[in-house]
Amino acid sequence: MSSLQQAFIAKTSAFLMPSIPATLSGQASIERLLGQTANSACTCTDCIQGLASHESFLTDFPEDPETLMDDFHRMGLIRREAYPIAEKISQSELREVLFFRHASQGNPEKEQLLRALASEAGGLDQAFAAAFGPQAGRFFSRVSSSSPLGRRTFMKGLAAGAALVTLANCGVRDDRETDGGAPVDPSSLEKKDLKVGFIPITCATPIIMSEPLGFYTKQGLNVSVVKMPSWGAVRDSAIAGELDAYHMLAPMPIAMTLGLGSTPFSVKLASIENINGQAITVAKRHAGKVREAKDFKGFVIGVPFPFSMHNLLLRYYLANGGVNPDTDVQIRPVPPPDSIAQLVTGDLDAMLMPDPFNQRAVYEDAGFILLLTKDLWDGHPCCAFAAGEPWIQEHPQTFRALNKSIIEAANYASKAENRKEIASAISGRAFLNQPTEVVEAVLTGKFENGLGQSFDVPDRIDFKPYPWQSFSNWIQSQLVRWDLGKAASMIQAGDFDTNSASIFLTTEAQELERSMGLNPPTETSRVETLAFDTFDPQRPLDYVEEQRKRDGF
Repeated sequence: MSSLQQAFIAKTSAFLMPSIPATLSGQASIERLLGQTANSACTCTDCIQGLASHESFLTDFPEDPETLMDDFHRMGLIRREAYPIAEKISQSELREVLFFRHASQGNPEKEQLLRALASEAGGLDQAFAAAFGPQAGRFFSRVSSSSPLGRRTFMKGLAAGAALVTLANCGVRDDRETDGGAPVDPSSLEKKDLKVGFIPITCATPIIMSEPLGFYTKQGLNVSVVKMPSWGAVRDSAIAGELDAYHMLAPMPIAMTLGLGSTPFSVKLASIENINGQAITVAKRHAGKVREAKDFKGFVIGVPFPFSMHNLLLRYYLANGGVNPDTDVQIRPVPPPDSIAQLVTGDLDAMLMPDPFNQRAVYEDAGFILLLTKDLWDGHPCCAFAAGEPWIQEHPQTFRALNKSIIEAANYASKAENRKEIASAISGRAFLNQPTEVVEAVLTGKFENGLGQSFDVPDRIDFKPYPWQSFSNWIQSQLVRWDLGKAASMIQAGDFDTNSASIFLTTEAQELERSMGLNPPTETSRVETLAFDTFDPQRPLDYVEEQRKRDGF
């Protein structure tokens, strides 16, 4: 057993053992139990992923339970393979018996230790719910506001739950992922023939390109991508269960899960499809008259959907320029394929649309690009890969394989040298149905703006699939600010983190990207820097108040 492993055992056993029966307490008992799996399919050195890079913990291993839990997460000790088991655990005694029997692999001493750990966490269901469930944030907020003893007791329960999951999974490691992104075993897939809905825009590039370029096939999937007419149709189809998974606007899973503008329906956002990749385009008849936000007063402006980054970023831009988006302009939802025709006929004065329709407007001499949304928030999310929670629960391995395809495609698309190939693959009638030169201009960032100027912006659109929960908190803050779908009364101060942790599958993305040989961030949230302010995800309502004071409404 390695010295690093011994350090982990010593610290966790000292921390957790006081309430475990004397016959099992102490470092030796845990070493014996862990050591029994040392020659099996998974050694505990494998379980402690990445611990080799944390030599400092030998001499400075944290004593505080909260710090200890942070280190558990960072070192990969809370293993995601256990989560599907956790989600299926109920209070049924039968299921509890079966869980412990499976987890202990017939070892009575190990089963007794696991039961003791579960008891330490307040019961098996409580261990999983507190450590991993969607209500963890809400539970923690209540405990943290109480006495220090209550907070420490809660963190101790979390630590016990973490140790439970880590120990329970020793010897049952899934070796399908060990080859840096090796394909999922096709025999494990609950369903292989899938239909994934998409809107024909460049934001959907990873979803679309995965069909012609073989990323789905690599994972043992036979996927047909299905072109959808509008975002409303995507929402309605998802609720009806008509397709397997979807290309969605990043705010849609939040709005749908919370019931903003529709019947509540739980949707999980697995990956961000693209960052940046949008623009504010103005009808050519206004050339020379529109240079900044105040020039939009009185305009009819198109966005693809009320619950879209396009709508939220447009409001952000206008409000900072003194234009009230609810009274000084008319913001109208327009399906992206209809947007250019409405610019030409005069039904729209401007639009904040996904590409390639901004570039297509330039191509058709129907409009000019005023600014890229990258200039409002460099690195902002736009679209996402998502699926309904009921479907995910019925097809966990298929969903995992599908998400692997998307992540691999996004990483391929993030490389500039692949952009022309991708543009050629997705421009055809079955996908975007756009001139290849239009799609290529968007993907390469070498484009004309419609006013005789040429630009070279390599990250005009980019593909980084990591779903930061700070994205979700910013989205929620703006839904509250503008009360979209009555969000102001439905999203309370304590809900932001809870909603983000439940809807954005960030920790799942961390584990999946690691299994593919990638290097995802170790954090789930970060401070976001926008053009006119900085967003602290821990202070979303303060941010809204600061915006209102600055903008005057």
